[in-house]
Amino acid sequence: MGNTLPLFHALKNRSLLILLVLVAVTGWMVIDELRSSWLQAHYFASLARRLDYKLEKGPSPSIRFPKAGPYDERLGYGRIQEYTNSLINHGFIVTEQVRMSPALLESKLAPIYEEKDQAGLTLLDRHQQLLYAFLSPMRVYRNFDVIPKILVDTLLFVEDKELLDSRYPTRNPAVNWSRLDRALFDQALHVIHRQHNTPGASTLATQIEKYRHSPEGRTLSIHEKFLQMDSASIRSYLQGRNNMASRRQIVVAYLNTVPLTARMGYGEVSGLGDGMWMWYGRDFDEFNHLLQRQGDESLQQRAEAYKQALSLIIAQRRPSYFLREGAPVLARMTDHYLRLLGAAHVISPALQKAALPMPLPLRQGLLVPQANSFVSHKAANLLRNDLLSLLHVPNLYVLDRIDLNVKTTLDANVQRVVTDLLRQVQSPAGARAAGLYGHNMLGENDDPQRLSFSFTLFERSSHANLLRVQTDDLDEPFDINSGARLNLGSTAKLRTLITYLEIMTRLHQSYAGMNQRDLQKIQAGSQDTLTRWALSYFSQNPHSRLQDMLEAAMARTYSGDPAEAFFTGGGLQKFKNFEPEKDNGIMTVREGFQHSVNLIFVRLMRDIVHHYEAQTVSSGIVGLVKIAPSDHNTATGTGAAETGEVSVNPSQLNQLSLFADREGRKFLLRFYKKYKGKSPDETVQTLIDGIHARPKNLALIFRSVEPEASFSQFTTFMYQQLPEAELDKKSLQVLYDQFAVEKYSLMDRGYLAGIHPLELWLVGYLFHHPKATLTQLVKASDQQRQDVYQWLFKSHNRKAQESRIRQMLELEAFQMIAADWRRLGYPFEALTPSYATALGASGDRPDSLAELMGIIVNKGLLMPIVELQDLQFAKGTPYETHLINQPAAGVRVVPVEVTDVVRRSLIDVVQGGTGIRLKDGVGENGQVIEIGGKTGTGDQRFVTYAPNGKLISSRAVNRSATFVFLIGDRFFGTVTSTVHEPYAADYKFTSAMTVQLLKSLLPVLELPPS
Repeated sequence: MGNTLPLFHALKNRSLLILLVLVAVTGWMVIDELRSSWLQAHYFASLARRLDYKLEKGPSPSIRFPKAGPYDERLGYGRIQEYTNSLINHGFIVTEQVRMSPALLESKLAPIYEEKDQAGLTLLDRHQQLLYAFLSPMRVYRNFDVIPKILVDTLLFVEDKELLDSRYPTRNPAVNWSRLDRALFDQALHVIHRQHNTPGASTLATQIEKYRHSPEGRTLSIHEKFLQMDSASIRSYLQGRNNMASRRQIVVAYLNTVPLTARMGYGEVSGLGDGMWMWYGRDFDEFNHLLQRQGDESLQQRAEAYKQALSLIIAQRRPSYFLREGAPVLARMTDHYLRLLGAAHVISPALQKAALPMPLPLRQGLLVPQANSFVSHKAANLLRNDLLSLLHVPNLYVLDRIDLNVKTTLDANVQRVVTDLLRQVQSPAGARAAGLYGHNMLGENDDPQRLSFSFTLFERSSHANLLRVQTDDLDEPFDINSGARLNLGSTAKLRTLITYLEIMTRLHQSYAGMNQRDLQKIQAGSQDTLTRWALSYFSQNPHSRLQDMLEAAMARTYSGDPAEAFFTGGGLQKFKNFEPEKDNGIMTVREGFQHSVNLIFVRLMRDIVHHYEAQTVSSGIVGLVKIAPSDHNTATGTGAAETGEVSVNPSQLNQLSLFADREGRKFLLRFYKKYKGKSPDETVQTLIDGIHARPKNLALIFRSVEPEASFSQFTTFMYQQLPEAELDKKSLQVLYDQFAVEKYSLMDRGYLAGIHPLELWLVGYLFHHPKATLTQLVKASDQQRQDVYQWLFKSHNRKAQESRIRQMLELEAFQMIAADWRRLGYPFEALTPSYATALGASGDRPDSLAELMGIIVNKGLLMPIVELQDLQFAKGTPYETHLINQPAAGVRVVPVEVTDVVRRSLIDVVQGGTGIRLKDGVGENGQVIEIGGKTGTGDQRFVTYAPNGKLISSRAVNRSATFVFLIGDRFFGTVTSTVHEPYAADYKFTSAMTVQLLKSLLPVLELPPS
């Protein structure tokens, strides 16, 4: 028993010793872990290896996108699925997309990867050359080594002193234990003493996670803080347990991306580089050079730059306050830190002394962006606007910041060379070098600087029409090719010719192969010259092929005589030819097209209109309205002014009422489709866009749509629509009073405005009832449908009756012609109801003419136009998604026989007509590529006629010259020149100038042989 007690004490002392040793070892391990994070490094590095991803073919079954966070929102990562769905709906397909590992897919954290400090929209051309790039932030450090040491030391002193401690190469940068302890202590004191400050415990790593991935860039809960710490921890070990390189990259990322609020005129400011420029106007390269220099000669400049950088490092804590109304507080805090940095020997006493008295003049107010030439960015802006529409992005600001690379169809080299040449020809020397001075071009004293030139080139491929060049020399956002409604002159004859040949095609389908007896039973209207000619043709050639009939139709003859006055557009009008020697000739349609003879096509358009009027008559008016033939020679198109008689059978008024109801419903449906879904203002603007805006027309529309509006509202509307018109208050008052809604019937208002009355009524109704359904419109328009048609047939005033009916029939005929033209790419809803439409009076757009030429080059197929080929979202990230444009197959819109005839006619224009300057074509290794096209000279004027058709006044508003062309069987496009008032009247150039301009461009287009 005596030996037992000492043994017990010995064992007890040994156990205590072991316990003490274990406690000591555990304590040492904890302390070592807090310093080195060795265990954390092993755990987080192992976890990081499992959070991987890879890019594979086709859509991904294992991908997720972030839900919140300013970084993910700005770069578009959170909406990639939406963008993808929209693109798929527009013919794109997903070719490659990331597959996430199960661990990454199931993780509750935002995907962990090496994030980009700088990203944005990049547009590449067909050869992968840069067309456009916007990178945000604009000014960044490429790596750690280029950052001035004094800047790194300052950042670490202010925010995270232990981050780059090389004694611990595995330390977790997401947690700074000493800072965390201090934060907890301060928080406890804050509970007792509410005025005590509570600085955060966030390290640089967790701050980055917060402002990139936390909702609104803020820590809204303890849970959110732990998510930030987890994400930062894993991210720091992506390259393994030794994370010194990752910790250095944290410094780079922070300096490049720290949020520094927003500037008016620019937007969100991120990173020290952009911050120095946006808030202090300091060049980034100069700033870095100053901080890296030594010596007294640059001390003052270095001190100023350093103090500004220090202020931004401090300002990140509350940037929207410190960089605005809190600027005085920021200045005091900056001076405080200058003293601390000097005391800690981070900066020299000399630098501290020089910096302390310096002010911090923050730039305030609207930041005026640097002026850039719109000319050099026309193509890029076109593509960016297309992307806006495809991705449903609200504006270019948002689009430019999406992490997106786009391969386009444009050729950057050719685009640049053509743009430079268009700029050069705006000088007299450049215009002379291009051969633009001479007969029917620029006069000896003409200044080409007043002119704007544009050029578009497409290339046909097996699946689409590819845009290669689209540019102009107008240094404004406005795009001549796609943004204007221009009078492009006789290019409208191309659309008119196709309409004519399509009518002949339909007549061939109806009557080819009929025997004589059946042909004789067909009653063609007395004015339907085209149908009567077709019946005569088939009586002699009953089994004629379509191709043969079209050739015969091109051989039909018309007179070039300008003496006749034509009843069109609501009155009598006269037309003239450009070349007087064509006045007395009888020409075939082919010859008239080749030499662009106006009166040939005015008379051809009259026959087209009468043909469509006959279709309207045959649908319900026959027996109710009798239209006597006009007194003109149907063989040559000559004769006196049109005075056809109209009468109505009074016994058939009930049939007339049924007709009015049926026809009215048909037009209401057409107009409802046109305006459905538009806002009230958009509805009115769409109506105005379809007419030539003149004071009378606009006054009628406004007073019809808003009859209760005040004179002040009326004047505001008129000045908005006609900003350059000389309208005084007195003349506006006359218009306001003259066109009060109670002074004219609906029919009269439509008649005076040149708009179908039911369309005018519908716009007014939708303006006040924008959500009205078609059923409601039909019910509300019962009386209007009757009024629009029935009153026409009251016989108390035969002359007015004839005029109104003839205009109504012409208006409806032009509705049908407009539908034909829109099917072939015409960009506007309505045509001017006048034979002058054949001469360009209804306006057009160069890019729409190019689309029409594409139909001809593709032998009647309407092929999709492709500008954007490949889209690559979020390259190098877990969200990476690739799509390519796979457009739908072409649609036949014109018979191949028609396009064959039109193509030959276009080549005739160059071989012996108005495009003869290009007769020799373009050569390639001795091979000649054939060129065809149609010229057009637009002379847009505001004109006034007397009731007898005599011209009273004329004012030049715009002059244009256009050549829409094809080159071989692959290339087509347009070249256009325009000049607006007040200079339009000073120029007399014709389309000969644009033909010559294309000739000068051919050598630089680098067109391969067909």
